[in-house]
Amino acid sequence: MHTGTTVVQWKKDDERNWLEPPSIYETEELAAIRVETRRFVEREVVPHGEKWEDEGRVPRELFTKLGEMGLFGLRIPESRGGVGLGHLASATVAEELGKSTFGGVMASVAVHSELAMPYLYRYASPELQDKYLPRMMSGEMIGALAVSEPDAGSDVAAMKTRAIGDGDEFVVNGTKMFISNGSSCDVVVLSAKTDLAVAPHRGITLFLVEKGTSGFSVSRTLDKHGWRSSDTAELVFEDCRVPVKNIIGERNRGFYAIMRNFQNERLVLAAAALGEAKKALEMTVEYVKTRRAFGKVLWAKQAIRLKLAELAAAVEAGSQLIYHSAWLLDQGQGAVREVSMVKAFMSELVNRVLYSCVQFHGGMGYMRESAIERMSRDARLHPIGGGATEVMLEEVAKKM
Repeated sequence: MHTGTTVVQWKKDDERNWLEPPSIYETEELAAIRVETRRFVEREVVPHGEKWEDEGRVPRELFTKLGEMGLFGLRIPESRGGVGLGHLASATVAEELGKSTFGGVMASVAVHSELAMPYLYRYASPELQDKYLPRMMSGEMIGALAVSEPDAGSDVAAMKTRAIGDGDEFVVNGTKMFISNGSSCDVVVLSAKTDLAVAPHRGITLFLVEKGTSGFSVSRTLDKHGWRSSDTAELVFEDCRVPVKNIIGERNRGFYAIMRNFQNERLVLAAAALGEAKKALEMTVEYVKTRRAFGKVLWAKQAIRLKLAELAAAVEAGSQLIYHSAWLLDQGQGAVREVSMVKAFMSELVNRVLYSCVQFHGGMGYMRESAIERMSRDARLHPIGGGATEVMLEEVAKKM
């Protein structure tokens, strides 16, 4: 149960490090979630992440283990068997997953819990919730969100996938691109145009489609620059028949549901970038304090110390804005401006951090055996995914 606004007083011997000062938004409950997620990452992710990078996906067992921990039920209403927490919980978990150094693992988990599941517990019928939510909370079923297309990424209204009504079914035709969990998922939250006679953003509907439905296929898995342990695929729908009862929310109102959940998605991505930036700085500080050059450790070089200190200050600023934005959302306040700011800010900042961290690791920072090298590739997706930096800044400008 949520414990309200009791602020955690961290002890010297707890698990926080120098990059994690106490937050005024962190309750005892959130602190426990942070510690348990961190322990899970160290126990279940870090030892196996390299193998999953090579395989291009995380195993289903990871989802069932997270389900057993209850992490997939954090945002689910108590009436549906969940814990009923809010965006602060999502940000906390995302930050800790970001510290794993395996961005693809974070992406696979977040797509299931933060991109697919919210549409069910917010908008789906009681029948769909009863059928799918328990199995998604347990990790038995893996979810994906199919919105992006070859010519429609951040511009959601430009999608071309069509769904035409035919009795008690819709016939879906189209292609979805860059779909995380695309080939390993069991259910997909699918967006499609259902009315071409209205403005583009007014004619989109969401559907729940099970893997194995006739006409629904995985065209190919995609070979990516980073997030390599995240299964990403192209999905094809050819005369795919979806029952009317599988509509999520209101017909022709899907665009607004997507825009609402974008705030959650962007906040989670910013929190994951925060975790990545903190971990990269921590690893780099440890490295420069032991690596010797010209008779001294690199930490003795003032230029290096000052650069790392500057980046640490920027990361702390991002941390405060992330959790403030999460708090605003949990209070039911509009936070499009703040979420757009922090998504743009952290997306660019994590790349600045990793650029310097690779530099300070020298040749080792360029080697595939280095976690810093992998993290630098993973970070490059942040200014693209979930809304490009330019789109985020335009959202901020609209509020000025």
